[in-house]
Amino acid sequence: MTDRPRTPVYVPVPPPAERAPAPALDPHQQAVVDHPGGPLLVLAGPGTGKTTTLVETVVDRIERHGLAPEQVLVLTFSRKAAEELRHRVAARLDRTVAAPLATTFHSFCYGLVREFQDPKSYSEPLQLLSASESDTRIRELVLGGLDDRTISWPTRLAPALRTRGFSAELEQLMARTRALGLDPVDLAAAGAAAGRTDWQAAAHFFEEYLDVLDAQNFIDYAELVHRAGIIVADPEHQPALRDRFRFVIVDEFQDTDPAQVALLRGLAGDGGDLVVVGDPDQAIYAFRGADVTGILGFPEQFPTRNGTPAPVASLRSTRRFGPQILAASREVAGRIPLGPLAVRARGFREPEPAAETDGDEVWVRTFSDPASEADHIALMLRRAHLEEGVDWDAMAVLVRSGTAMPRLQRALAAAGVPVEVAGAEVPLRTEPAVGALLGATQLALTLAEGAAPDPDEVERFLTGPLGDLDGAELRVLCQRLRRLDGVDEAGERRVPRGSAELLVALAREPLLLAPLVDPSGRGGRPGEIARRAHRAVSLLAEAARQVSEQVSPEHVLWTLWKGTGWERRLVAAVDAGGDDALSAHRDLDTVVALFALASRAEESQRRQRVAAFVEEVARHEIPADTLAERGRRGSAVRLLTAHRSKGLEWDLVVVAGVQEGTWPDARHRGTLLAAERLAATGAAPSYEAAAPYAATYDATYGATPSYAAPRADVRAAPTTAELIADERRLFYVAATRARRRLIVTAVESADPDGDQPSPFLADVARYATHRSMRPERRPRRGMSLRGVIAELRELATYAPDEAVREAAALRLARLSTSGVEAAVAADPDQWWGLREVSMSTEPVRPVDEPVALSGSALDGVVSCPLSWFLTHEAKGETASSSAQGFGLLVHALAADVVRSGAAADPAGLDASLDAVWDRLGYAAPWIAQREREEARVAIGRFATWHAEQEAAGVRRPLAAEHEFSVTFGVGDDEVTLRGSMDRVEVDAAGLVHVVDFKTGKRAPTGGEIAEHAQLGVYQVAVEQGAVEQILRRRARSGGAELVQLRVADSAKRADRPKVQPQDRPDEEEPFFAYGALSDAVRTIRTEQWVATPSPKACQFCSFARVCPAKAEGASVLDMVAQGVRACGVVSEGEAS
Repeated sequence: MTDRPRTPVYVPVPPPAERAPAPALDPHQQAVVDHPGGPLLVLAGPGTGKTTTLVETVVDRIERHGLAPEQVLVLTFSRKAAEELRHRVAARLDRTVAAPLATTFHSFCYGLVREFQDPKSYSEPLQLLSASESDTRIRELVLGGLDDRTISWPTRLAPALRTRGFSAELEQLMARTRALGLDPVDLAAAGAAAGRTDWQAAAHFFEEYLDVLDAQNFIDYAELVHRAGIIVADPEHQPALRDRFRFVIVDEFQDTDPAQVALLRGLAGDGGDLVVVGDPDQAIYAFRGADVTGILGFPEQFPTRNGTPAPVASLRSTRRFGPQILAASREVAGRIPLGPLAVRARGFREPEPAAETDGDEVWVRTFSDPASEADHIALMLRRAHLEEGVDWDAMAVLVRSGTAMPRLQRALAAAGVPVEVAGAEVPLRTEPAVGALLGATQLALTLAEGAAPDPDEVERFLTGPLGDLDGAELRVLCQRLRRLDGVDEAGERRVPRGSAELLVALAREPLLLAPLVDPSGRGGRPGEIARRAHRAVSLLAEAARQVSEQVSPEHVLWTLWKGTGWERRLVAAVDAGGDDALSAHRDLDTVVALFALASRAEESQRRQRVAAFVEEVARHEIPADTLAERGRRGSAVRLLTAHRSKGLEWDLVVVAGVQEGTWPDARHRGTLLAAERLAATGAAPSYEAAAPYAATYDATYGATPSYAAPRADVRAAPTTAELIADERRLFYVAATRARRRLIVTAVESADPDGDQPSPFLADVARYATHRSMRPERRPRRGMSLRGVIAELRELATYAPDEAVREAAALRLARLSTSGVEAAVAADPDQWWGLREVSMSTEPVRPVDEPVALSGSALDGVVSCPLSWFLTHEAKGETASSSAQGFGLLVHALAADVVRSGAAADPAGLDASLDAVWDRLGYAAPWIAQREREEARVAIGRFATWHAEQEAAGVRRPLAAEHEFSVTFGVGDDEVTLRGSMDRVEVDAAGLVHVVDFKTGKRAPTGGEIAEHAQLGVYQVAVEQGAVEQILRRRARSGGAELVQLRVADSAKRADRPKVQPQDRPDEEEPFFAYGALSDAVRTIRTEQWVATPSPKACQFCSFARVCPAKAEGASVLDMVAQGVRACGVVSEGEAS
């Protein structure tokens, strides 16, 4: 077998320019370095110098014992730790290193499996699945098996089989099986013995899973370690491997699983030269398969050559922190059971602080509620940074689980604390930047298939980073689209489609926006919005074209990414620094990770269509690797879970949310497939693999195994004491990340049934140097300039002492002239409520053109100028509602009756309603049903009214929905009246009558009708020639009337509408409408938008919260004005 290629992962590592000096070791470290050989367990707590001890032990074996660097193997669990060890060893050796020395378990196993792979298959590299890719493969096979019915899952599992959670549990069960050295046949046997049909079905699935991965030349992490263990246990290979790696040293041994322990037994068992370093008190990865019994039972599992248990050494000098944190952490760890190590590890639990570590602190603080806790944490961090000079990146906030992170992140950011959330806390698919790209890709997929996209998805695309419209801009876009859609190709009015339907149409046909896009750029804000929206949906169309042509996922993503200004905005945010830079960094990192995943799909010779790729990423439940994990960005406080803090340290650490019921979380978290109950007894895993896999093993490794594997068994569920011990280990890890100051916080509610601190907090409190006497409420202000300015403004406004008010005003003045950018808020000229009422440089209406008004516009200006301005000029009105669609539909049917000249048949009109009713888009079926009945009644009343008008013969119809535009003088100005008259009639005397149909539920009073602005406008328009073209002579108004189709004439005449006439203009008296027009023109020209409260104007107003005539709208301005009147404002001259 000497012709097999050796693993190609070793690269020369040149020594540094100058050799690093040997560090000073304490006696306990030196004892480890001087270990004569054979197995040794080194117990090393936090900050006891274990990395230095590891490095010096390796250097000693090479320089004093004569080992070649290639004969030393250092195994650890993270790439970062392996890289650090490699560099530190290289810095201490005065020679070139041709081997990596330090590597991760999985990297070593991959090299080993590749080395002993069949030479025929070596040209095609074995591909290691990432955790997220493995999760996706399992889900695909589960769903495929359900369709093919190849596996008989128990009936009780049927509801769960298609869920992602079931796939995750299945992966855990298979990984557990391999970690115990078991095969699928063993899992099936254990299932049969325990009466677990789910394990038997899972064993069948496991066989299929392994076959599929072998066929595709893939391997997952658990299978990789299992196969490496088989190789090192092979009697044919074991002697050579042990001779190659004569000294093996393992870091973080408490994190090993049984398969990794078996691997080490094959490499360095039987009394071999093996040194393992670990801390059983930091064994926190049981949920990943790690087993603390590996380190607790090491002396017995790795005996010396004479059969005695391996010796145990302890590092006993703590350099990370001083006596206070050490005492508190020992109190926490002292209750963690050590099992068989209890006697041997007595010195391990009695460390001493190094002389240079004095001055550390332990704070314990409780708060009245979670918001107060978050605000005070932000305040403590800012104080440490501003008053004590602690760098932001020298501080961290640790929590039990990720659910607490969003609240803390928001509080820290709001207080001006730069915060970085640890990457990969969540799967890649849940990252906002990735979600935006995947959402757009899914839209392109839908369009490429010719299907109608979900309007909500189109809205998310347009308002996301690719479309870059905000909510207000989207409303303007929808309003413009509805206006455009309200006129057909012949120029006739019609009921426009709803906003949702129009967004779908826009996504399918970008040219729909062409009439709204002004290439000259002179279209104002609406034209700019239309241009940007057109660019976005055109980009979507291009992506859809690429999908239909089966372009790769990477290229489709690239089209979407590069086709907008999103990338430039993110890069600009990074270059600008500040709070937005961290978020931009994270977005860029996750986008790079997504492209790496797409590229990996191409390179792995499994070219995917876009649909398959999107589905695969959507299924990912395991976090993907991102650049953020390889190097932090900028100076910021780190916010992360306690699990992710392992191996890290900071000057100041806040351990937050230490609550009863949360930490410890002693709930029995039994899983559906109970992977945690699977155990192995009997012989240890060895070369002799399971018999059913003899053929596969022979084809892969060139040997035929026999069967002598451990026996699967079922173990009892963990006890409450064991669960609490696991939680205590996690809390111990969190508490020992601090170098100078440890702050432990919790909520202590006044309500006995509310949140209460954990017993863990009480353990630490015994050694606290600072402790809350009672639960603290929210701080008055944070340690930020914004908070200082806010408090000064409050004092300048409300302080009862005039001297305090003046002092606060003086300090505000000094801040405003300090030149600090953030202090601009101290300048009274920047206070919104004190600014003079401004006049726009551009008039609302062009001064050289007549003022254009409609009947409804005049009504709005007369009723409340402010509301009219906000609605019509500022475009602040809400999107068109189904109620407006109701009115447009009824009006259209009424107009058709006049145009056709036919009788108003209620049944026919009702059928016409049915034909288009579903297009109105009501929020719920019951609302649509209720409104449909209202529409039937309204159209019936119209038919009755129309028939009576025809029968009376007093007036004959001239036109329906007659559009008009007339210009005439009003005082010193001109006005253009524009609008549409629902129905125009003429009587026997030649007088013109205008009928306005109303579909609202409220009718004006008799007094209001007399000066109804809209009816008045219609009458003025008639007098000014609005109907001359259809009448073919000058007309005189005979009056106007409202026909209330949703209001009955009376209880006895419920089938007839209420008719409200307005008298014709009196030739002897000025008609009120001319005066109203004059007032409206003056209001618009002077731009005096006065809030005018009245029951009519205020009842359905959308702007009460910003209306100065209302309490909720006036409060901010009133308080500012009151404050200024109370204390005055200090000018810059006075301040100096």
